[in-house]
Amino acid sequence: MEIVLTIAIGVLTGSGVWLLLRPRTFQVIMGLSLLSYAVNLFIFSMGRLGLSVNKEPVLKAGVPQDLLHYADPMPQALVLTAIVIGFAMTALFLVVLLASRGMSGTDHVDGSHSRETQEMP
Repeated sequence: MEIVLTIAIGVLTGSGVWLLLRPRTFQVIMGLSLLSYAVNLFIFSMGRLGLSVNKEPVLKAGVPQDLLHYADPMPQALVLTAIVIGFAMTALFLVVLLASRGMSGTDHVDGSHSRETQEMP
């Protein structure tokens, strides 16, 4: 299972970096989203694999209530917070993308293919 998770994190990271290097803004936004998914998977896997195998995630009757018998809740809380922040970031970037596209007439990151540069000889 660890190898599948490792390959998934690597593919998401590689695809995200490749999309970040593309010239169009939508591809850059998708690259940022893929990178955030990869980081979320990495944080979640580092908090769960190897450290808290066969430990209860929530309180259970009959199990002593100390940290030796339960999984660490911090990685789950961090990933949940990162998902919410990533969704808000993606929504904000899409609004900025639409505003930039409306003002410049192009969706290129550097703005080199705008209407003004295409009309000039």
